[in-house]
Amino acid sequence: MLVVAMAVALVVIAAGVSLGLWAASGGEGGATGPEARASRGGVAAAPTEPGTSPSPSPTRSYPLSEAPRTIPAVRDHTPARGPGWRPEKGNRVVVDDPALADEGRLIAGELGLTYQGEKSDKRAGDLRLSLNDDKGANPESYVMTVRDGRVEISGPADAGVFYGTRTLKQEAHDGGTAPEGVVRDEPAKAQRGLMLDIARKNFTAGWIEDRIRELGDLKFNQLGLHFSDDQGFRIASDTHPEVVSQQHLTKAQVRRIVDLAESRHITVVPEIDSPGHLGAVLDAHPDLQLRSAQGSPVQGAIDISKPESAEIVDDLLNEYADLFPGGSWHLGGDEYQALTRSNPEASFPQLAAAAREKYGSGATVADLATGWLNDRAATVREHQRTPRAWNDGFFRGGSVQADKDIQVAYWTGKEIGARQPAEYLSAGRKVINYNDEFLYYVLGEPQTFVYPTGQRIYEQWTPRVLRGTAAVPERYDGQILGGSFAVWCDLANSQTQDQVAAGIRMPLRATVQKLWDPDRPELSWAEFRALADRLG
Repeated sequence: MLVVAMAVALVVIAAGVSLGLWAASGGEGGATGPEARASRGGVAAAPTEPGTSPSPSPTRSYPLSEAPRTIPAVRDHTPARGPGWRPEKGNRVVVDDPALADEGRLIAGELGLTYQGEKSDKRAGDLRLSLNDDKGANPESYVMTVRDGRVEISGPADAGVFYGTRTLKQEAHDGGTAPEGVVRDEPAKAQRGLMLDIARKNFTAGWIEDRIRELGDLKFNQLGLHFSDDQGFRIASDTHPEVVSQQHLTKAQVRRIVDLAESRHITVVPEIDSPGHLGAVLDAHPDLQLRSAQGSPVQGAIDISKPESAEIVDDLLNEYADLFPGGSWHLGGDEYQALTRSNPEASFPQLAAAAREKYGSGATVADLATGWLNDRAATVREHQRTPRAWNDGFFRGGSVQADKDIQVAYWTGKEIGARQPAEYLSAGRKVINYNDEFLYYVLGEPQTFVYPTGQRIYEQWTPRVLRGTAAVPERYDGQILGGSFAVWCDLANSQTQDQVAAGIRMPLRATVQKLWDPDRPELSWAEFRALADRLG
């Protein structure tokens, strides 16, 4: 009997040692040594509580986690061992600051959790949102920590915390698990936008709201609305109701759009293009339409020699300032047809006379157009807005130069007197990338336009590729504020709203990936497209 008992004891001891070694090694195929940064991919994370002594009984072990797969991809992930986190009914969303209540309620509703406001205690399964005191950090940055069955998302401002919840939402999509470890993330570019031409095509409020939800989940932060052009004026007006098209958005609808956008940390950037592209306004005010020396009307062009022209445009700019509370305002400034003539001064003597009267004997029609742009910039500046204008609204030489704070929306290299992007940048101007060879979705593909593909954007474009396919020198990177994908509706009936949404789906995802992180993506295009399909 003694021999049998000793044999049993030896077997038990051996088993305990074996199990202890198995747990310490990370189990079958487990990683050992320092925890290196994970590649982007799946899920997993930490085993037993740190500091606990080895147990002779079996303990579960986890491999090092892999970085979450999201769009845009997170910039940095420190892996860990553990089960990760997935939302379960009854889990709480809590906040450390009441300023995060909106973000907390939104993610709670999306993940089927319970929002419980400010709480200091910790419970299993909690999702905690908090503001940190890193005042020097990018306000759109965030840190997400998945540990001990809980998640904490912190950032220096509510925008960053919101973006952390977007990462978590994608991780948890369709039963997914947020991997153990720490995500540190922030965008490379401060402006990440979609511009919609709602003037030529009447998009419904509901469709625009759907795009806002899509943009928010992808971490875009601007929505441009080009709502005045030759074909239509699409927002109700109290000061000039006569210019408004039959199909238009009411101000109540616009307020709901703006409120929804704000809840997703998206700024709505309005555009009333002038002095060209004003056909809808001029239909109601034909006396303000530009006419040549022979009396021929010029399509879409307002006569900038008449004081009444400035008055009506400023009326509209001032009226909509309260409707759009964001910091940016697009003034247009492009394609003023007076400047396409070989001799604008001879073709439009009234413009030439006004230029000389205002700016001196050597002034030109281009000077008068630049002065118009500066005057409109002054109007929106009174409402604490930062003006921007299309690059073909800026002219070389002349006695009048565009104000330095007017940002350049660079879209084309085909304008009269075309200038390379470096000319704007070397002058110290700040630029937003709207490169028409990559980022222009023009309905009906008129002229030389073709529908852009997400693959081409993903593989060939970066924010420094402002014109054509060549990047500007890296020294100018800090002056490139970001970029915007643009939907133009030149042939409005070429596609339905649903077709537009489907057509821009992958280009939007590729664009924001390159604005969030302009480096070469780790995923191939096929992998990126499959990820987009999985995330919905």
